[in-house]
This record gives sequence, C-alpha cells and structure tokens, in this order.
Amino acid sequence: MPSGSPPALPSNCNEPEMTNAFTPIEILRPTILEFGNGTITAAARFAERIGAKRPLVISDPFNARRVDTLALPGTVKVFGEVEPEPDLPNLEKAVAMAKEIRPDLVVGFGGGSAMDLAKLVAVMCTSDVPFADIVGPEKVAGRSVALMQIPTTSGTGSEAGTRALVTDPVSQNKLAVQSRFMLADIAIVDPDLTMTVPKEITAATGVDALAHCVEAYTSRKAHPTIDLYALEGARLVGRYLERAVADGGDREARAGLSLASLYGGYCLGPVNTTAGHAVAYPLGTRHHIAHGLACAMIFPHTLAFNMPAAEEKTVAVLRALGLPEQNDPKHAFDATYAFCKNLGVEMRLSALGVPRNDLGVMADEAHAIRRLLDNNPRDLSRDAILGMYEVAF
Repeated sequence: MPSGSPPALPSNCNEPEMTNAFTPIEILRPTILEFGNGTITAAARFAERIGAKRPLVISDPFNARRVDTLALPGTVKVFGEVEPEPDLPNLEKAVAMAKEIRPDLVVGFGGGSAMDLAKLVAVMCTSDVPFADIVGPEKVAGRSVALMQIPTTSGTGSEAGTRALVTDPVSQNKLAVQSRFMLADIAIVDPDLTMTVPKEITAATGVDALAHCVEAYTSRKAHPTIDLYALEGARLVGRYLERAVADGGDREARAGLSLASLYGGYCLGPVNTTAGHAVAYPLGTRHHIAHGLACAMIFPHTLAFNMPAAEEKTVAVLRALGLPEQNDPKHAFDATYAFCKNLGVEMRLSALGVPRNDLGVMADEAHAIRRLLDNNPRDLSRDAILGMYEVAF
C-alpha cells in the first residue's frame, strides 16, 4: 500500500462522474415485492390467491423449525437441510424430494443459500435436464411452479435476483446459473425475521451486502440506473450495521439493513460483483468459510486495490460509510479494515484455519473466475491476489 501524506482531494470529488447512460441494460425485478415489518403475512395471502395446495419450503435447519410462521395453506412439505455453502449433492437431494412431492409452490426461506437452492429446485423439479446443461446465462427453458422468496438475513439480496450458485465438490468451484425464470413471483422482505440473527453473522452478512453494492458501483459494467441503489445501499450499511450488531433488537437498524441487502440484490442482476467476490470464493469452496464472512474479510483489500482505477467512486463509498474521505488507497484499506474489525469480523485467514501452503492454489482458483474479474475496474493478477491472501493471513 502507498504510504506518506495523501494527495489533496480534487475539486470534483464530491460528485463521481456518471457512468455511461447510453449502454443498454435490462433490469428485472420480482413481480411482487412486499417490504416492511410484519409483511410475512403476505406469504399466506399469495399462496391462497394462487390456490397452492402443495407448497415446498427450502430452508436451513434453523428456519425449518419456524416454517409455521408462514401459515401456508395445503399440505406443506419442508426440505430443511440447506447447507451454508450448498454443493451439488445438497441440490440433488432437494430436487429429488421436489420431484417426489410435485409442489405447486416453492418457497425459499432463509439466507442466500436457501433462496439459491429454491430457485434451482423450482426450475429443475419438473424437468429432466441435467444441472450441467443449465450452468451459465439463460439456459433454463422455463418454470411451471410458483416461486416465493423470503430472506431471514440481510446480506445476499438473493430474493431480488436471477442468479444461483452451488459448489462442485470435485472441482471445488462455484457454478453459477442465471435465468429470468428463476426470478421470484413474490419476494417478501420482513426485517422482523432477521431479529434472531447473531451479531457475528449480522456483521459479516452486512458487509457482504455492502460488497455487492460497492463492487457493482465500481465495476466496468457500472450503470447509472444501478449506481443509485449501490450508493444508497452503502449509505444504509454505514448508518445501520454497527447499530444492529450492538443491539439485534433495533428494529429500525434491522429494517435499514434489509433494505441495503435488497438494494445489493438489485445490483447483482444487471451488473454483478467483481474482484471482491472472486477472491472470496475459494475461502468458501475450499475451507467452508461462510460466504458473508469471506466477503467481509476480503472487502478492504479489493476496495483499496481498485481505488486507482475508481478514485472518485471509492471516495464516495468512504463518504457513504461515514469514514474520512481521502484519495489514498492505504487510507481506504485502513479505514475499511477498521470498520469491519470493529464490527467483530475476523479479518485473519490464519484464525479461520486456512493453511498458508494453500494460498497459492487459492490464488490460482480465484484468478480463473473470469466472469467476475473481467469486469473489475483494474486488472488483477494472480500474484496480486496471492499478495492479498498473504496480507490477510
């Protein structure tokens, strides 16, 4: 990182230049969005309106125990075995259950992993097309069952998007499926559902939402129709994340983070993430570090690395987070590192059991994720990635 006194701020730093408004962009949103405290009651209303008789809820073990709060009609079945970093066997088990019960409504109820699996189950349960044939953009032929998404954390924004990721245990790579047919018919974002999230998960998932916003904002594909969500999402995290970590029962803070997460989800579809997520992925696929924690740990490293190529926007991010504004990558790193650490995020790879002799292989794998790195504002070499891991170790 550069050292010494930071340069003076340019006179136009308060207003980052607008990215190309003439670049074509397609923006997809859930058909219905219910947002706010108490909106969980919309789940039953929607299910009854469409005449659902065989709802299938895709959930993790914790949320599977509170499916009754959804008050769904008909014969409700629950797949409650979603793993924190779902892999192909986890998906195959959920799809097998769905094919057996033939649901007319699939509900993702949990964090990003549950919602991602719900998307895939909804499009795979009535088809014999192998998963490998739908990996990539827009390879899904269609969907004939309804899809509802209900987040219980404030991080992924998966309820608003068209993308799902699962890990291939053989290659240890994340496989991404993107399809307009995986967009929810209804997304219900009730901040009250996040009140039970422990503070360490609140912190990590909150920075994950921040990373979605910031990576999209500074991407080579950045677009003004998305920039407003990205910057407001960052501002909401800066205002409310510390409060929610300090007091999980702070309803205003929980609502603010739920909105930040939703806005981060809006950023993912048409723009998506860049280096931060690429560098974070091997932490999850190889060492089973939760996705939010991996992204939070990496966030300061890639933000600072990208600053020379996105100077004004990086300063705008610092401002949104309530941090001192300086045109200096070292300052950007130090300020955001302290921001994450003060939230209680573990920022050392060694403390999470990652062996030093695995850093090189992780760098190889991260550097190969071209679908993300090719849109990073600054070219990121394999050695630069390795350097980030070594600093984080």
